[in-house]
Amino acid sequence: MNIPRKAEFAMMYGELALYSGNANRPLAEEISNYMSIPLGKADVFKFPNQNIFCRLHTSVRGKDVFVIQPISVSFDNEERIVSINDNLMELLIMIDTLRRDSAGRITAVISYFGYGRSDKKDQPRVPISAKLVADLIGVAGAQRFLTIDLHAGQIQGFFDIPGDELTAFRELSGYLKRKQLKDAVVVAADIGAMKRARNFAQSLDMPLAVVEKRRVQTIDGSSAESLNVIGDIADKDCIIFDDEIDTAGTVMEAANLLKSQGGADIYAFASHGTLSDFATERLQNSVIKEIVVTNTIPIPSYKQIDKLTVLSVAPLISEVIRRIHLGMSVGALFNE
Repeated sequence: MNIPRKAEFAMMYGELALYSGNANRPLAEEISNYMSIPLGKADVFKFPNQNIFCRLHTSVRGKDVFVIQPISVSFDNEERIVSINDNLMELLIMIDTLRRDSAGRITAVISYFGYGRSDKKDQPRVPISAKLVADLIGVAGAQRFLTIDLHAGQIQGFFDIPGDELTAFRELSGYLKRKQLKDAVVVAADIGAMKRARNFAQSLDMPLAVVEKRRVQTIDGSSAESLNVIGDIADKDCIIFDDEIDTAGTVMEAANLLKSQGGADIYAFASHGTLSDFATERLQNSVIKEIVVTNTIPIPSYKQIDKLTVLSVAPLISEVIRRIHLGMSVGALFNE
């Protein structure tokens, strides 16, 4: 991707400005370096009473501002966990600060959209948290959003502001192509991941298999979970594909099943590496040969195991920011 220098950017919405919260500062710095645009300076911190505060060092009046902040767990300088809720509030407060300083346009660059799994009322007396978060971002003052691989496509419609959902397919598939696997099959980790896995398989010209889960009734009247593979995986390298690896339970079940049914080397690919709890320990000791994710979510050093490969989405986000700023098509990027 050919990113112009700062002086070459058009001035549709004023000068382009990049700001970052604390949730994924390394990704923001990569984007800044890639675009040759320095990150705007701001103090974003907590008071002793846990209230979050933001103060800009310079004015953003009239500027086209992009705020880079995933809604996810993150880690401080000592790699202690920072709550997803702190990072959400930090994003909202930064947006409000920029709006009150008369920014020309504010785009929330949310590399990972937290609360995305709560996208429907699938049981009585539960919230649709993804809709609430989308509303909060708009009310805070964002005029656009930019995100990567939402858990469910309908979340795009939860926003009352325009936006773009990107996909990390190109980064993940490009890495896989370079491995030059001779006889491989893409495997959806469950039925819910089938559409994404199908698109991934199609982009690689590979066959598709699906891990099916179902509840079965036993002789004593109790129920148990049955796993089955739909598709031919015998003696083939298996690429398990999903949008996210969280506790790694789903991917581990799929990997063990594939191995037991004759799969060769097992790989796990996902856009987001949440890697909660003891996920990395489980993965390190699993039958999976390699786990490949992107840096949409920060991964601390103690979770960067030997089997883990982290790809950067900074070039992708940088190009899309450039296109949004210049009023160019974002969709055309994925047709090139």
